[in-house]
Amino acid sequence: MIRYGDEFAKELTFVGIDARIERRDGQWVDVVLRFATAEETPIPSDLIDLTGLIVCTHEGHPIQMIPLDEGCDCEYQFTVGEKEQIEAYIRSEAVQTALKREAMAAG
Repeated sequence: MIRYGDEFAKELTFVGIDARIERRDGQWVDVVLRFATAEETPIPSDLIDLTGLIVCTHEGHPIQMIPLDEGCDCEYQFTVGEKEQIEAYIRSEAVQTALKREAMAAG
């Protein structure tokens, strides 16, 4: 993760991700992720409850990845490597199936 204004990033390695998928409207599906990280890459100590809001299209394409702390915007952003890990998870067969099923649910 990289804090806004900092020059250096600390790359997190995700060893587990849990998802909650919810259809927002006729265009977007929100995926809220909760992370478990490798012991050698702990979540920054000033974050209380890190989650990620991943905004996806109904076709399952991740469009935006927003780190949240206690459900609110925070002063961190995901690094390129973290975004790659998140995208791989979102594009996994199980998540894509669940995402598309939620997208088809009546709004």
